[in-house]
Amino acid sequence: MVRGFGEQRLRPHIAEWFETGQVPVRDLAVEIGKLGLLGMHLTGYGCGGSTATAYGLVCQELEAVDSGLRSLVSVQGSLAMFAIHRWGSEDQRRQWLPGMAAGELIGCFGLTEPDFGSNPGGMRTTARRDGSDWVLNGSKMWITNASVADVAIVWAREQDTERNSIVGFAVPTSTPGFSAREMTHKMSLRASVTSEFSLDDVRLPEEARLPEARGLAGPLSCLSEARFGIVFGAVGAARDCLETALDYVGTREVFDKPLAGYQLTQAKIADMAVELAKAQLLALHLGRLKDDGRIRAEQVSVGKLNNVREALQIARQCRTLLGANGITLEYPVLRHANNLESVLTYEGTSEVHQLVIGEALTGVSAFR
Repeated sequence: MVRGFGEQRLRPHIAEWFETGQVPVRDLAVEIGKLGLLGMHLTGYGCGGSTATAYGLVCQELEAVDSGLRSLVSVQGSLAMFAIHRWGSEDQRRQWLPGMAAGELIGCFGLTEPDFGSNPGGMRTTARRDGSDWVLNGSKMWITNASVADVAIVWAREQDTERNSIVGFAVPTSTPGFSAREMTHKMSLRASVTSEFSLDDVRLPEEARLPEARGLAGPLSCLSEARFGIVFGAVGAARDCLETALDYVGTREVFDKPLAGYQLTQAKIADMAVELAKAQLLALHLGRLKDDGRIRAEQVSVGKLNNVREALQIARQCRTLLGANGITLEYPVLRHANNLESVLTYEGTSEVHQLVIGEALTGVSAFR
């Protein structure tokens, strides 16, 4: 179903959305919501309650069209909705999740700051108690959908307390003092709305705080959910590149025979097919571990590190097979490659995941 939706509704427009940097997020969210894909792996409140593996395969089919479209679904479901579902109050779940599952309300996830990406513990956004209210000040950057969102999940450092802990809030974007601006001039993820937002004495009632979240475990658990979708999504992008290249080399003639008939071409194709198959098997293995409740954070890091790295290499190699045609939007390979440069960085850079895996193997943290 999702593959058909991607081919019929999304693919005919994706080159234009990418080229113009304009994507109809709100219209697409409602359409995707009607398919039951937003927060589909969560239970209750209008969510589908699917398996993790099914959710992963949906991410794979969406990213086969474009990483930005998968980002729309994973930021909504695995970051914003998951944060409310896992760490929010019952009232917050009832207030936000049904509308978000339907795509009628858009969420964003505010963790990264201008000076703090890989080290979220250094964040400068603050939450200060003022009577029974909270007052938030700070800024967030590289936030998907912030400028079109109805609710922002905001992580801040609790101020004027001994704990100095990280706390989370569900912030209606209509709250006075909240402002967001779309970030433009991107060379990657152009079919996705990327924004920065500011909090200038944003006053919130206690009811806006995510009551179960305390410390970095809150935002990091959300990131692990989003990374899981990327493990599958990257496979979709790589598959689309390889299928495009296979079709091209079978019809493109070089020195009076198809490009597919040369040993160097077949060597490239064979190596890419092997890596794609390994990435697919790794994603399915992790999906089944997650469905069994046995997955660990470092295993998700293995999947994200390997699959995005290999997908990017496949996209680049496919571009070489398409020659000059590979740089046009008539074919998807360079668009995928450009997008994967961002996917390689967000939800944890390759270096961060290497250190997560290294700590799991050695028992020694090398982050500091």
